[in-house]
Amino acid sequence: MARLALGPWFHKNVVDPLIQILRRGAEPKQLAFSAALGITLGVFPICGVTVFLCGLAIALLGSRCHAPTVMLANFMATPIELSLLLPFLRFGEILTGGPQFPFTSDAFKKVLTGQASREVLFSVVHAGAT
Repeated sequence: MARLALGPWFHKNVVDPLIQILRRGAEPKQLAFSAALGITLGVFPICGVTVFLCGLAIALLGSRCHAPTVMLANFMATPIELSLLLPFLRFGEILTGGPQFPFTSDAFKKVLTGQASREVLFSVVHAGAT
């Protein structure tokens, strides 16, 4: 039953916006560059920062990139970003030589509620180092 609901959602939220972007007359090379930029910036290991990075890239590159495509690719990369969070965290700990942070549901809850301890903040810095 959930599979049937995914088709219309995907068409409405992914396919239709892409078709609208293509109809506006952007060049294929510009669209490809913009999509690659959005996905690349979209997998940055600190959640919530990717929108600002994409906005900064759009502001710096101006007409060389297509802003809606960058943002759409950024949002489509969110599941990839979330799935790479733990590998980025562990790799950052290896690179910086920091202590291994216990990735538990309690620590995740503290991050979401804003009660992050110093260890959580250091682990985010370690992940950002990758």
